[in-house]
Formats: sequence, structure tokens, C-alpha cells
Amino acid sequence: MIFADLDLAKRLERAEGYACAQFAEARKRLYPTSGSEWTEIAGAYVVFDGVDSPTTQTFGLGLFEEMNAPALARIEKFFLDRGAQVNHEVSPLVGPLALDLLCSRNYRPIEVSNALYRLVENPTAQRPTNIRVHITGREEAELWGSVSTRGWTFEHPELGEFMEQAAILCAARANSPCFLAELDGEPAAAGVLSLHEGVALFGGSTTVPEHRCRGLQGALLEERMRYAFEQGCDLAMMVAEAGSNSQRNAERKGFRVAYTRMKWQLARA
Repeated sequence: MIFADLDLAKRLERAEGYACAQFAEARKRLYPTSGSEWTEIAGAYVVFDGVDSPTTQTFGLGLFEEMNAPALARIEKFFLDRGAQVNHEVSPLVGPLALDLLCSRNYRPIEVSNALYRLVENPTAQRPTNIRVHITGREEAELWGSVSTRGWTFEHPELGEFMEQAAILCAARANSPCFLAELDGEPAAAGVLSLHEGVALFGGSTTVPEHRCRGLQGALLEERMRYAFEQGCDLAMMVAEAGSNSQRNAERKGFRVAYTRMKWQLARA
């Protein structure tokens, strides 16, 4: 049995931090002048992948080492020197003293999300014969990106440019296979998986508007779960907006809420 404790939080936050750090690694490889990079400060992964990128933030702050003012100052300088906002994804397991330190340094909460988890199992359910899911190769990166962009921008048009770039980066990231689901031979849904030390992070899953509610998301989840099982992972992870449809869908698939966390942003003068 897995308990929702500090050890679990460390595994989950490190897995997500690793996944986002690989975005910066891939962008730096493909676009050497981009300035993308990441480092580790006070046990936290500190990722810069562009001024406006949602992956530009820290992960695991206060979980691996005690949060303190000098460490926060170093992290703040890392982001501010690059013209970026200072954002921290913070688990409640850091404790009230760490949260009080953020408040005292003029941080404010800007986002609430739930980290969800479940054991990895080899799925046995049979999917409909008209649905096919496969891992994409580099030659399908553009197709995967097109499907993913259409799905995400239907409800979040502001993500258009980011998703177009993410398609290229996802294909180049380490330990991050991309999955494409077809309905009657037509590409209709896309998802990605990131593997880190036995944790499989399920992310970036979406369906184009005209093919929703046809079982594609379930098929994508099952195929990614099968792949994670074959790779020896024991723990599956998702992140969803608190109380959202994504969270409900995850819970229907056996995921449980490990904790509710906040993203904190430094308020500039």
C-alpha cells in the first residue's frame, strides 16, 4: 500500500521536475541560443524554458532540503536575471513555516492543482476494434503536434504557439514517448508519458473536438499504462486542476489525490 506522505510527494515532484527539465534540455539542444537551462538549488529543480513557458518554475521546493531565505534569493536571481516571473510549485507537505516564508517574501498563490497517483498495472481490458494507439516516431512529430494542438487550443487558444513548439520538443525529450490514437484510421487523440525512477507521469493528453466521448482517452491511458508496466514502473502520476473534469476522469481510472498544491508567484514591485 502506498501512503500519501512525504516520501510519495518527493517521488511525484521529482518526476514532474525531471519531465520539465527535459523540455529545457531538448530546447537547448535544438535551439542553442534559446537560453533554456535548468539547475538544482536547495534540492529543488529550477527550470527556465523561456520567459512565458508554463514549465519555467521550480519543483520540489522545500521537500528535499529545508526552505530558507538565502536559497530563495538564489532561485529568484536565477529567474529574474532571465526576465522571467518567479514561480514555485509547492506541496503542502513542506509545512506552515515554509509557506509563511513565502508570504513574508511577497509571494502570492496563483494556481491550485491536485497531484494524483495510482499503482501501475498491466491493463487487460479489450478496446474497440476501430481504435488504434501507437508510439510515434520522429517522422510523426508534426502529426502528433497537430492533433495535440487542435485538442488543447479548442479550450485554451492561448496555448497555440506553445503546443506547436512542444510537439518538436516532446519528440526530442529523453524518456518521454509520445502516443497517438486513431479512430477508424484517422488521427484523433494524443498523449505523452514521462518516465523517471519508476514513476510514469501521464500528461499532455487531449482529443480533437469532433471525436470526443468516443473512448479515445481511455485507450490512450491504457496503452500508456501498459508501456509503463513493461518499463518496470510501479507508480503512475497525473496533475489536474483541482475539481476539474480532468481530475474526475483520473479518479474514474483509479487515481487518488495525493495532495492539493499551490503555485506561488513572487509579486514584483
